[in-house]
Amino acid sequence: MKIAVVGAGFAGLASAKTLREFGHEVAVFEKAPDVGGVWSSTRRYQGLYTQNNKDSYSFTDLPMPKHFPEWPSGEQVQAYLEQYVEVNALADSLRLSTEVVRAELTEAEDGWLVTARRSGEAVRDPERFDHLVVANGIFSDPVIPPFEGMATLLRAGGKVVASGQLGSVEDARGKHVVVVGYGKSACDVAAEVAPVAASTSVVARQLLWKLPKKLGKALNYKYLLLTRLGEALFRYQTLDSSAERFLHGPGDPVRRSMVSSVGAVSRKQLRLDDLGLVPRGEFSDIARSTVSLATDGFYEQVADGAITVHRDTEIERFATDDDGAPVAVLSDGDTVRADLVVCGTGFHQRVPFLDADLTARLLDERGNFQLYRQVLPHDVPHLTFAGYNSSLFSPLSAEMAAVWTAAYLAGALDLPPDEVRREHVADRVDWMEKRTEGRHARGTNVIPFSLHQIDEMMRDLDVALPRRTQVAQWLLPVDPAAYRRVSTTVRDRVAATV
Repeated sequence: MKIAVVGAGFAGLASAKTLREFGHEVAVFEKAPDVGGVWSSTRRYQGLYTQNNKDSYSFTDLPMPKHFPEWPSGEQVQAYLEQYVEVNALADSLRLSTEVVRAELTEAEDGWLVTARRSGEAVRDPERFDHLVVANGIFSDPVIPPFEGMATLLRAGGKVVASGQLGSVEDARGKHVVVVGYGKSACDVAAEVAPVAASTSVVARQLLWKLPKKLGKALNYKYLLLTRLGEALFRYQTLDSSAERFLHGPGDPVRRSMVSSVGAVSRKQLRLDDLGLVPRGEFSDIARSTVSLATDGFYEQVADGAITVHRDTEIERFATDDDGAPVAVLSDGDTVRADLVVCGTGFHQRVPFLDADLTARLLDERGNFQLYRQVLPHDVPHLTFAGYNSSLFSPLSAEMAAVWTAAYLAGALDLPPDEVRREHVADRVDWMEKRTEGRHARGTNVIPFSLHQIDEMMRDLDVALPRRTQVAQWLLPVDPAAYRRVSTTVRDRVAATV
């Protein structure tokens, strides 16, 4: 087949490599001038580091360089992806600086017409493809809230950007900075700009629980959350193993004690009580919609007064003070100077190059993506998604989804009937919505159940890891290299049936 892939981040590159290995002709469209997705030089903010340790944040056949630190920087991750392109000779499949402006089904709905535009050039004629893979990511379209008084702020010389649009710390030097949000990007940006800004205020509508990279300054968090045991501490929709059934049954007091102990140590280590930054709810809420590590230096700068956190409030409007300087008026009555406003306020979940009719065929009535295994839509043919799930193991998850797609295209998956898949997805999305109290990223959130999602794809592929590997994963961080033979196994099986 001739296949178009939109996006050259982890998911797009994994799709390109895997689908080419299965014999397909692949073109990867990427509007940025380099590969990387969120790690691209055009999108990463200064101070961006991985939340995973390097050994768990890699493709199955290419470990990250040994000289990389435990938590690589955004620049290093992008360099790793460049290396992946070179090692797998993917350059001739890449169409960088080329944006897909429209993708539409052919009249017979037997393929796609993709209209693209290379940077600085006119829109090209549509090109026909047999299949389309959407890999533009769930973190590619930042939300900037429609603040009241935005025009007032801009006229007074203020500026509003998303966290990924803050290219340099120098943009904040000497300015009064307001960071909106309390997730990873918001805290990263605040910690990075505080040393050079005139003031740094974090406006957080809701505080999130954070986990130190090293609990008690000794135990690496990878032994807590990047293992099967760590994932099993939180209840999945189904309890697939005897260990899970024990932990959420007779062993529930033990499980609760383990989670509570981690929370207590985190709370003390980050000095949350002293700083007045204890989130509402229980520490187990850390897995409700995302798992966030504490940003290096953030709480230390709060303690020093370099960062001020305005908790449980939001920006009501922008205005000017008596001197004509831009300010943010908060819902709790406080007013803070706002020369530069940085929004770490999440992302839109949408596919901008599909028209409204096609988009409607992908979503339920509440706007949630209806994707079986986070890959396959019900009502749009010749289309799959890659990387449309938040995962603690993004490269591995993307690669397994690419193998799943390749097997699907080869007719090598024994999938349940359409009506069963629809019921499964509807139940899963309902569960996501209840579990996350509405913060489920429109059907794309699977954290912290990344391994469960990978396991489900593996079962569809009828491939299992060696028993000893699965047992080891209960106590040791998952090594993507353990999945290296999955693609080859499926490919050999497909070849044997031809």
